[in-house]
Amino acid sequence: MLKARILTSLVLVPLFLAALFYLPEMYWALLMLVIITLGAWEWANMNRLSGGNLAYPIVTFAIGALAIAVTDTSYVFIQQHLLFWGLLASAIFWTFFVPIWLSGRFRIRNRFGMAVIGWVILIPTWLALVSLHGIHPKLLLAILAAVWIADSAAYFAGKRFGRHKLAPKISPGKTWEGVLGAWLAVGLYGLILCKVLGTTAWIVLGLWGITILSIMGDLLESLIKRHAEVKDSGRLLPGHGGVLDRIDGLTSSLPLAAVFFYLPLYLPYAYSLWASISK
Repeated sequence: MLKARILTSLVLVPLFLAALFYLPEMYWALLMLVIITLGAWEWANMNRLSGGNLAYPIVTFAIGALAIAVTDTSYVFIQQHLLFWGLLASAIFWTFFVPIWLSGRFRIRNRFGMAVIGWVILIPTWLALVSLHGIHPKLLLAILAAVWIADSAAYFAGKRFGRHKLAPKISPGKTWEGVLGAWLAVGLYGLILCKVLGTTAWIVLGLWGITILSIMGDLLESLIKRHAEVKDSGRLLPGHGGVLDRIDGLTSSLPLAAVFFYLPLYLPYAYSLWASISK
């Protein structure tokens, strides 16, 4: 399993980096949409959505394709509506709803509800991948690297030192020692970034926040798989499982990182909302 995991990574990582730095914006958006659509297909299968094997991923792809297809006129629409509300919905979902969901471990049996939740998870992830890439590919890579480092460090630290279970009724393999290993590794990564970029150590706190969010995404997918009684979300990636198994930590961390960088979009809205409430 570990050998297949490493071999798959050795193939996928160079291809991903080439796409990240050399694909034009539109083709990058399309490639990420294909990946998200594969994730939607796995989500539909796990949650047994009606007609989900085909209809759900098709609708998911159509939403993104419509956003890509339109040019000048729709660019304003994407920035002011789809991007704005999509990222905001994701932030609310992961900040307020997911902690309650994980603590209660309840199962949502309503298929329409699970379809909507899938879109709230997947579409903002796509928006974040596209929008952060638009700011700068290196920015996106820095955030992705933090999630990957956290995931790998948690895996190896948990394997070597794991004694105390993090959430035994959701994911028995995850331990507090793995979480500590992730924090230490990401903290070291943050300090290296501070040294290279000449920034303050506050960046480490931001990366620790991303680490916590990535763990939440991992736990939520584990809960969904437990309810679906499957080990992996799919079998597309040898040694890794499915697409959702690889992007679970990104679905929770990337949209909230994007919200931070797009705060100027949200502050005027928040101010006007506060002003209307205060009257």
